Amino acid sequence: MKSASDFPTINAKIPDGLKEDGSKYRVLLVDDSIFVKKQLQQMLLSQDYEVVDTAADGEEAVAKYKQHYPNIDLVTMDITMPKMDGLTALEQIIEFDRSAKVVMISALGKEELVKKALLLGARNFIIKPLDRVKVLERLASVVKR
Repeated sequence: MKSASDFPTINAKIPDGLKEDGSKYRVLLVDDSIFVKKQLQQMLLSQDYEVVDTAADGEEAVAKYKQHYPNIDLVTMDITMPKMDGLTALEQIIEFDRSAKVVMISALGKEELVKKALLLGARNFIIKPLDRVKVLERLASVVKR
């Protein structure tokens, strides 16, 4: 009986979470929902991303971004959160690091919110509920730019 090692892996896909040098893209997850953070973390880990930290509100997100800087490749940011909303946090992160790659994630798919986020410097926008394939495609397109 043949085993998997008997077949060449010509169609094997390199996980999206790996850079060309083999190191992992490092991600900060920001959402006030523990469920959403867990869901995103599982999606990212399945593609070999490294989740360096999580935050539950905008204030914590800005502080953790600065704490881990420059070792953050990507931030996923909810919009509606306590203390400080995601748009304000996005603005402060971009003010601190113009090259920050932030992807907004929200249940509120209102056109004006999407436009505002993109004008403030967000690299992409994902609408909840989260679709695994779309989330991974969008995050990969942002980190590989």
